[in-house]
Amino acid sequence: MSRSGESQEHHLTVSRTARYALIGTAGPHVSQVWVVCHGFGQLARSFIREFTPIARADRLIVAPEALSRFYLGEVTGATSATARVGATWMTREDRLSEISDYVGYLDTLYHLIFEMMPRDGVAVTALGFSQGVATAARWAALGAAKVDRVILWGGRLPDEFATAEQAASLKRTRMTMVVGREDQFLTGGAQREERDRLAVLGLDAEWLTFDGGHAIDRATLLRVAEA
Repeated sequence: MSRSGESQEHHLTVSRTARYALIGTAGPHVSQVWVVCHGFGQLARSFIREFTPIARADRLIVAPEALSRFYLGEVTGATSATARVGATWMTREDRLSEISDYVGYLDTLYHLIFEMMPRDGVAVTALGFSQGVATAARWAALGAAKVDRVILWGGRLPDEFATAEQAASLKRTRMTMVVGREDQFLTGGAQREERDRLAVLGLDAEWLTFDGGHAIDRATLLRVAEA
Protein backbone atom coordinates (compact mmCIF):
# COMPACT_ATOMS: atom_id res chain seq x y z
CA MET A 1 0.00 0.00 0.00
CA SER A 2 1.39 3.39 -0.96
CA ARG A 3 1.60 6.24 1.49
CA SER A 4 -0.61 9.28 1.04
CA GLY A 5 0.84 11.69 -1.50
CA GLU A 6 3.31 9.15 -2.94
CA SER A 7 3.27 8.93 -6.72
CA GLN A 8 2.82 5.61 -8.53
CA GLU A 9 3.58 4.68 -12.11
CA HIS A 10 1.19 2.52 -14.11
CA HIS A 11 0.73 1.40 -17.72
CA LEU A 12 -2.31 1.61 -19.98
CA THR A 13 -2.57 -0.01 -23.41
CA VAL A 14 -4.11 2.31 -26.00
CA SER A 15 -4.73 2.23 -29.75
CA ARG A 16 -2.33 4.08 -32.03
CA THR A 17 -2.49 5.08 -35.68
CA ALA A 18 0.63 3.77 -37.38
CA ARG A 19 1.94 4.89 -40.75
CA TYR A 20 3.74 2.83 -43.38
CA ALA A 21 4.86 3.18 -47.00
CA LEU A 22 4.69 0.65 -49.82
CA ILE A 23 6.39 -0.11 -53.09
CA GLY A 24 4.27 -2.58 -55.01
CA THR A 25 0.86 -4.08 -54.39
CA ALA A 26 -0.20 -7.15 -52.45
CA GLY A 27 -1.61 -10.08 -54.35
CA PRO A 28 -1.02 -13.64 -55.55
CA HIS A 29 1.72 -12.41 -57.90
CA VAL A 30 4.00 -11.59 -54.93
CA SER A 31 6.79 -14.04 -54.09
CA GLN A 32 8.76 -11.79 -51.71
CA VAL A 33 7.79 -9.36 -48.96
CA TRP A 34 10.46 -7.07 -47.56
CA VAL A 35 9.71 -5.26 -44.30
CA VAL A 36 12.35 -2.52 -44.04
CA CYS A 37 12.85 -0.75 -40.70
CA HIS A 38 14.36 2.72 -40.84
CA GLY A 39 17.05 4.23 -38.65
CA PHE A 40 16.88 6.84 -35.90
CA GLY A 41 15.34 10.12 -36.99
CA GLN A 42 14.12 8.87 -40.36
CA LEU A 43 10.61 8.63 -41.80
CA ALA A 44 9.10 5.78 -43.80
CA ARG A 45 8.27 7.79 -46.92
CA SER A 46 11.88 8.88 -47.41
CA PHE A 47 13.52 5.65 -46.23
CA ILE A 48 11.57 3.48 -48.65
CA ARG A 49 13.04 5.40 -51.59
CA GLU A 50 16.35 3.68 -50.84
CA PHE A 51 14.73 0.44 -52.03
CA THR A 52 13.47 1.64 -55.40
CA PRO A 53 16.46 -0.06 -57.13
CA ILE A 54 15.25 -3.51 -56.02
CA ALA A 55 11.59 -2.98 -56.84
CA ARG A 56 10.05 -5.55 -59.14
CA ALA A 57 6.58 -6.90 -59.85
CA ASP A 58 6.78 -9.90 -57.51
CA ARG A 59 8.44 -8.05 -54.60
CA LEU A 60 6.34 -6.07 -52.13
CA ILE A 61 8.40 -3.62 -50.06
CA VAL A 62 6.87 -2.33 -46.84
CA ALA A 63 8.41 0.43 -44.70
CA PRO A 64 6.74 0.76 -41.30
CA GLU A 65 7.32 4.04 -39.51
CA ALA A 66 8.27 4.01 -35.83
CA LEU A 67 5.50 5.13 -33.50
CA SER A 68 7.35 8.02 -31.82
CA ARG A 69 8.04 11.16 -33.87
CA PHE A 70 10.04 14.18 -32.79
CA TYR A 71 11.54 17.40 -34.13
CA LEU A 72 15.12 17.04 -35.32
CA GLY A 73 17.73 19.44 -33.97
CA GLU A 74 17.28 22.28 -31.53
CA VAL A 75 13.66 23.34 -31.85
CA THR A 76 11.55 25.88 -30.02
CA GLY A 77 7.87 26.62 -30.40
CA ALA A 78 8.73 29.40 -32.84
CA THR A 79 10.68 27.11 -35.19
CA SER A 80 8.63 23.92 -35.01
CA ALA A 81 6.64 24.85 -38.12
CA THR A 82 9.73 24.49 -40.31
CA ALA A 83 11.79 21.95 -38.35
CA ARG A 84 12.39 18.55 -39.89
CA VAL A 85 10.61 15.61 -38.24
CA GLY A 86 11.99 12.13 -37.64
CA ALA A 87 10.86 9.00 -35.82
CA THR A 88 12.42 6.65 -33.30
CA TRP A 89 11.60 3.05 -32.47
CA MET A 90 12.40 3.48 -28.79
CA THR A 91 14.53 5.14 -26.15
CA ARG A 92 15.92 3.76 -22.90
CA GLU A 93 12.82 5.09 -21.10
CA ASP A 94 10.28 2.30 -20.44
CA ARG A 95 12.20 0.24 -23.03
CA LEU A 96 10.44 -3.09 -22.46
CA SER A 97 7.04 -1.55 -23.13
CA GLU A 98 8.39 0.18 -26.24
CA ILE A 99 9.82 -3.10 -27.55
CA SER A 100 6.58 -4.95 -26.87
CA ASP A 101 4.61 -2.21 -28.64
CA TYR A 102 6.66 -2.22 -31.82
CA VAL A 103 6.88 -6.01 -32.01
CA GLY A 104 3.08 -6.10 -31.76
CA TYR A 105 2.80 -3.33 -34.33
CA LEU A 106 4.96 -5.21 -36.85
CA ASP A 107 3.00 -8.41 -36.25
CA THR A 108 -0.24 -6.51 -36.94
CA LEU A 109 1.20 -5.11 -40.17
CA TYR A 110 2.38 -8.58 -41.20
CA HIS A 111 -1.08 -10.04 -40.64
CA LEU A 112 -2.66 -7.16 -42.57
CA ILE A 113 -0.44 -7.92 -45.57
CA PHE A 114 -1.26 -11.60 -45.54
CA GLU A 115 -4.96 -10.96 -45.26
CA MET A 116 -4.62 -9.61 -48.80
CA MET A 117 -2.67 -12.53 -50.24
CA PRO A 118 -1.61 -16.11 -49.41
CA ARG A 119 1.38 -16.65 -47.12
CA ASP A 120 2.42 -19.94 -48.70
CA GLY A 121 5.20 -19.58 -51.25
CA VAL A 122 6.19 -16.08 -50.09
CA ALA A 123 9.64 -15.36 -48.63
CA VAL A 124 9.55 -12.71 -45.89
CA THR A 125 12.64 -10.58 -45.30
CA ALA A 126 13.06 -8.19 -42.37
CA LEU A 127 15.74 -5.57 -43.03
CA GLY A 128 16.83 -3.17 -40.33
CA PHE A 129 19.10 -0.18 -40.87
CA SER A 130 20.96 1.51 -37.99
CA GLN A 131 18.49 1.74 -35.06
CA GLY A 132 16.18 -0.46 -37.12
CA VAL A 133 18.69 -3.33 -36.78
CA ALA A 134 17.55 -3.97 -33.21
CA THR A 135 13.93 -3.57 -34.27
CA ALA A 136 14.16 -6.14 -37.07
CA ALA A 137 16.12 -8.61 -34.93
CA ARG A 138 13.71 -8.39 -32.00
CA TRP A 139 10.69 -8.75 -34.26
CA ALA A 140 12.17 -11.85 -35.93
CA ALA A 141 12.97 -13.36 -32.52
CA LEU A 142 9.98 -12.30 -30.44
CA GLY A 143 7.15 -11.74 -32.89
CA ALA A 144 4.43 -14.11 -34.03
CA ALA A 145 5.31 -13.53 -37.69
CA LYS A 146 7.33 -16.07 -39.64
CA VAL A 147 10.40 -14.23 -40.90
CA ASP A 148 12.55 -16.18 -43.34
CA ARG A 149 15.51 -13.82 -43.63
CA VAL A 150 16.93 -11.04 -41.47
CA ILE A 151 19.27 -8.42 -42.93
CA LEU A 152 20.98 -6.30 -40.29
CA TRP A 153 22.56 -3.26 -41.96
CA GLY A 154 24.87 -0.88 -40.13
CA GLY A 155 24.22 -2.04 -36.58
CA ARG A 156 24.76 -4.67 -33.89
CA LEU A 157 22.53 -7.44 -32.63
CA PRO A 158 20.88 -6.15 -29.42
CA ASP A 159 22.77 -6.91 -26.22
CA GLU A 160 19.95 -9.00 -24.73
CA PHE A 161 20.94 -11.77 -27.14
CA ALA A 162 23.77 -12.67 -24.81
CA THR A 163 23.69 -16.47 -24.83
CA ALA A 164 23.11 -19.19 -27.40
CA GLU A 165 19.78 -19.97 -25.70
CA GLN A 166 18.61 -16.36 -25.97
CA ALA A 167 19.63 -16.25 -29.64
CA ALA A 168 18.13 -19.65 -30.50
CA SER A 169 14.97 -18.14 -32.00
CA LEU A 170 17.08 -16.38 -34.62
CA LYS A 171 18.59 -19.63 -35.85
CA ARG A 172 15.42 -20.40 -37.79
CA THR A 173 16.08 -17.40 -40.04
CA ARG A 174 18.75 -16.76 -42.62
CA MET A 175 20.88 -13.89 -41.28
CA THR A 176 22.91 -11.41 -43.32
CA MET A 177 25.05 -8.67 -41.76
CA VAL A 178 25.93 -5.68 -43.95
CA VAL A 179 28.33 -2.92 -42.95
CA GLY A 180 30.34 -0.18 -44.61
CA ARG A 181 34.08 -0.33 -44.06
CA GLU A 182 34.01 3.34 -43.00
CA ASP A 183 30.87 3.10 -40.86
CA GLN A 184 31.51 5.60 -38.06
CA PHE A 185 29.32 3.66 -35.64
CA LEU A 186 31.24 0.39 -36.05
CA THR A 187 34.86 1.41 -35.65
CA GLY A 188 37.88 0.32 -33.62
CA GLY A 189 37.48 -3.41 -34.16
CA ALA A 190 33.72 -3.38 -33.51
CA GLN A 191 33.00 -5.25 -36.73
CA ARG A 192 35.40 -8.06 -35.85
CA GLU A 193 34.00 -8.21 -32.31
CA GLU A 194 30.47 -8.56 -33.69
CA ARG A 195 31.52 -11.37 -36.02
CA ASP A 196 33.08 -13.22 -33.09
CA ARG A 197 30.05 -12.59 -30.90
CA LEU A 198 27.63 -14.03 -33.46
CA ALA A 199 29.84 -17.10 -33.84
CA VAL A 200 29.76 -17.67 -30.07
CA LEU A 201 25.96 -17.36 -30.15
CA GLY A 202 25.83 -20.04 -32.83
CA LEU A 203 24.45 -17.67 -35.47
CA ASP A 204 25.80 -18.53 -38.90
CA ALA A 205 25.54 -15.09 -40.45
CA GLU A 206 26.64 -14.13 -43.93
CA TRP A 207 28.78 -10.97 -43.86
CA LEU A 208 28.91 -8.37 -46.61
CA THR A 209 31.05 -5.23 -46.54
CA PHE A 210 31.23 -2.32 -48.94
CA ASP A 211 33.38 0.75 -49.44
CA GLY A 212 31.34 3.39 -47.69
CA GLY A 213 29.93 4.60 -44.41
CA HIS A 214 26.68 4.47 -42.48
CA ALA A 215 24.28 4.30 -45.41
CA ILE A 216 22.33 2.00 -47.70
CA ASP A 217 24.74 1.30 -50.55
CA ARG A 218 22.89 0.75 -53.83
CA ALA A 219 25.27 -1.80 -55.37
CA THR A 220 25.36 -3.84 -52.17
CA LEU A 221 21.57 -3.71 -51.83
CA LEU A 222 21.19 -5.08 -55.35
CA ARG A 223 23.63 -7.87 -54.45
CA VAL A 224 21.78 -8.70 -51.24
CA ALA A 225 18.39 -8.70 -52.96
CA GLU A 226 19.46 -11.27 -55.54
CA ALA A 227 21.35 -13.51 -53.10
